[in-house]
Amino acid sequence: MHSSLLLIGIVVATALFFDFTNGFHDTANAMATVIATRALPPRVAVGLASVLNFAGAFISVSVAATIASGIVEQNLVTVPIVFAGLVGAIVWNLVTWYFSVPSSSSHALIGGMLGAMITAVGTGAVIWSGVFSKVIIPALLAPFICGGAAYLATRLSFRLTKSVPAAHSGRGFRLCQIASSSLVALAHGTNDAQKTMGIVTLTLVAGGRLGADEPIPLWVKFVCAAAIAAGTFSGGWRVIKTLGMRVTTVVPAQGFSAEASSSSTILASSYFGFSLSTTQVVSGGIMGSGLGKVGGVVHWKVVRNMAIAWTLTLPAAGLIGALAHEGVQVFPSDTVGVIAVGIAGLAIAGTLFELARRSDHVTSRNVLDSLPPRPPAPVSVGAAA
Repeated sequence: MHSSLLLIGIVVATALFFDFTNGFHDTANAMATVIATRALPPRVAVGLASVLNFAGAFISVSVAATIASGIVEQNLVTVPIVFAGLVGAIVWNLVTWYFSVPSSSSHALIGGMLGAMITAVGTGAVIWSGVFSKVIIPALLAPFICGGAAYLATRLSFRLTKSVPAAHSGRGFRLCQIASSSLVALAHGTNDAQKTMGIVTLTLVAGGRLGADEPIPLWVKFVCAAAIAAGTFSGGWRVIKTLGMRVTTVVPAQGFSAEASSSSTILASSYFGFSLSTTQVVSGGIMGSGLGKVGGVVHWKVVRNMAIAWTLTLPAAGLIGALAHEGVQVFPSDTVGVIAVGIAGLAIAGTLFELARRSDHVTSRNVLDSLPPRPPAPVSVGAAA
């Protein structure tokens, strides 16, 4: 069925706005620890992440294929369904960002799509085997796998450098962190930017503007890469502060271990087409590095809040997506309904941004000011371990 270009254009623009929120919501995935250890200044860190997110989006399309055809029956998807799913993802992203909780943009997107799809067509339209094998099972396993790898890497890092003065080992690990955090940012682009590519492709197929078997157009890859890069460059300082400073106190050896483990896990998932939550992976890596340092402390209350948000993401985004689809259906035409619900969504987004500005305006400057000072005297890293 062919949809109007106006309707398709609105939905594509909504998808790119989601991509933008994904960028600033998930900047912390790559750069929280590199900022926390002062390996890079905050603005330089997010600028580097932005460039690498953009580049990573072009590496493969395996995850995009999963989103476009591996979660729901592609032939039953309509343009309003895609729009409603995006609204669910965007609203949940902004709610968790407002509360400074590192949640999964990936699962918000999938939850929103599932909620809209089930409301519109029914549960038979969902490819449940794909949801379990490509989404739920990786979500359950990835934080533990990455956390275990980070734990071992942290123990090994401290053991290998126990006789090296802290000033020297710290400098070396900070340099390594620049490389490892860059790899996380590149991996984030290969996984997360592709999700929006899949959604835009789904919109074009549902609107009759692209064949189901046609490859993803180059312009779709470019605009999705640009949107997530722009979002990443905007910062996302609230989540950076939580992930980099509130889960555990990170020193360079831990930061390098967490990032190396995270990038390996994310790149492997992208290769196999798993729509993995980079937030959950990186969070698992940071927790593992905190446990790997003898005397290290993980703040389990913060972890508990994150776990609650992770558990709620699929159903909460799904509920919002379902309500958005019902809202569209109230109006006599899809285009009018999408415009009306879109205006309501913009009002919610604007309200959350304004509340964040008034309550606790977190910037790169006060993130930097909140970091602990570097130790004035060299202390053996091995002694800390």
